Amino acid sequence: MAKPRSSEQPKAATKPRSMASPKQKTISATCPKCGHVQQEPRGSYSTICKECRSHFRLEEEAPKASKVPKAPKPTIELRRVSCFQCGTELDVPTAAESTMCKRCSSHVDLRDYQITQTVSKNFRTYGRLVVEEKGYILNTDSLVGEAVIKGRLIGKIVAHRSLEIYSTAAIKGSFNTGRLIIPLGNSFHWPDLLRIGGAEISGELAANIQSSGTIVLKSTGRLFGDVQAANIVVESGAVFVGNAKIGRPANDEPPSKPPVPPKPTVPAKPTMVPKSAVSTSKPARRTARSAD
Repeated sequence: MAKPRSSEQPKAATKPRSMASPKQKTISATCPKCGHVQQEPRGSYSTICKECRSHFRLEEEAPKASKVPKAPKPTIELRRVSCFQCGTELDVPTAAESTMCKRCSSHVDLRDYQITQTVSKNFRTYGRLVVEEKGYILNTDSLVGEAVIKGRLIGKIVAHRSLEIYSTAAIKGSFNTGRLIIPLGNSFHWPDLLRIGGAEISGELAANIQSSGTIVLKSTGRLFGDVQAANIVVESGAVFVGNAKIGRPANDEPPSKPPVPPKPTVPAKPTMVPKSAVSTSKPARRTARSAD
């Protein structure tokens, strides 16, 4: 007799789900005395050996992994500037565009400027001022860190670090710098005396120079004029026409101390005589009798 088919179909065999193995909560610890290995909870500080019953610290058995030395912090390049108002020296990062004086709280500009048109402005910055060939600065009294003059300038400019002048420059006024640079292939003529800190001449310069530093005349440079400087370096192939006086001028020497004048002698004070010691009686009159 055939068995009736059941309406229910057999369930397909399901594969057991793979479960992620739990994170290991124990570590292997080896006894430093007998060498027995046993499992201890993670994070334990010390334990007792199950074989020799000796106490030991897990740090001794498995010292902590040596810490990876941290990478040294990148050093920030600094430059020293002075406050325009009070003259306080400030150390600022080279990438900074401005800072504030720690003494008088005044703003100190560190940005660079590029002049490509006509401008009438006084610049106060320790950055770089570039006057292009089409640039024109009028009626200026500027104080900058570095300056490059290719165009026209009317007024006064002081460049602390360097002043680079090209042949296309036209300057009417006065300028001063710590280092005058005449690039290769350029020439500059100045009728007045140049009072500068130093100079590097790779082109042509026609001027009388009074320098407190070093004048470097490159092999491609030409200098026409009298020079009075602390030091002068003339490379082979350079052309120098003029008189040179090397050494610090007498004005830079410290003045000798003036002789100390002798102290004036103070006359002795007259002694006061008391009135009681002075006789007020009048002398007796003597009358001479004429002889009869």
